[in-house]
Amino acid sequence: MSPDYMKNSGRVEWRTIFSFNSISLTILGVFFAVLGMQGFMVPNNFIDGGITGLSILITGISNIHISLLLLAFNIPFIIIGYHRIGRTFSMHAFLAVVLLSAGMFFIEIPVFTTDKVLIAVFGGFFIGLGIGLVIRAGGVIDGLEVIAQYTEKKSAFSSGEIILTLNTLVILGTSFKFGIETGMYSILVYYTAMKTTDYVMDGFDEYTSLSIISREADRIKELIVKDMGKAITVYKGERGYLPDSFDIKMGCDIVMTVVTRLEIYRIREAVMLIDPAAFILIHSVKEVKGGLVKRSGGGR
Repeated sequence: MSPDYMKNSGRVEWRTIFSFNSISLTILGVFFAVLGMQGFMVPNNFIDGGITGLSILITGISNIHISLLLLAFNIPFIIIGYHRIGRTFSMHAFLAVVLLSAGMFFIEIPVFTTDKVLIAVFGGFFIGLGIGLVIRAGGVIDGLEVIAQYTEKKSAFSSGEIILTLNTLVILGTSFKFGIETGMYSILVYYTAMKTTDYVMDGFDEYTSLSIISREADRIKELIVKDMGKAITVYKGERGYLPDSFDIKMGCDIVMTVVTRLEIYRIREAVMLIDPAAFILIHSVKEVKGGLVKRSGGGR
C-alpha cells in the first residue's frame, strides 16, 4: 500500500468523522454548556451532576481550575467509550470535552442571576441545549454520559433518563458540601436539562405511531394516503370480544401510520369526522428508518 494512498484515505476518514455539520453542532453545544455553567451554575454553587459536578466540588475545596479537572476526569471515560462504543464516538467526545475545558478556561461570562428558580430553569435549559447539540453531533460533554450511551443500547431507557439517574446520585452525594436545598435545586436543573436534551434530539420531527381501528377503514386509508400524503401499513385483525357479547367478533383492518407530533391533531380530527367511534392508539416511536418517512413525512 503506497504512502500516498494511506495519506489520502486518512484524509477521507477524518473528513468522514469530523464533518462541518458535526463540528458546528459541537462548538455550538459546548458554547451553550459553558453559558449555562458560568452564567448560572458554577458561581451559585449549583451542582450540575456527573463529572462536571465532581469537578465543581473539588474546585470548591482546592485551587485547581475546573477546566483541568474536566479534562482529567473525562479522559478515562472517553477511553472506555473508545473500546465499548467506537472510535468515531470517542473522537467526537474527546473534541467536545477539550472544547468544554478550553471554554471554561478562556471564556468569561458574567453571572446572570442569583435567583435559584431562574438558575434551575435557565441553567438547566442551556446545559440541556448544549448536551443535545453535542449528542446530535455524535459525542458527549460529560464522561458519565459515555456510560449512558453504552447502557442505552442495553435498555429501554433514553440517554436523557439514564443521565438524569446517574447525575441525581452525584447531586445527592455532593449536596453535603453545598447544602440540601442546593442539591434539590440541582435535581430540578437536570430535569429541565433532560427535557431540553430530548427535545433538541427529537425536535418537531419526533415520530409518533397511530393505529386506527374503524368500520370505515377504507375511507380512512384513502384519507391518510391520498389527502394527507402519508404511507400506511394495514394489519388484519379482529374486533369485538366485548364483555356483554364476547362471542361476537368480526374481521377488521388495523391501519397504522407514523407521523410527527405536529400532525397528530390534524389526522386524529379528520379520522373522527369520518368515524366518531373509531379507536385510535397513539404511542411514541423510538426510531424510524426506511420507507417513506423521511421523504414525505408519512409512516409505514
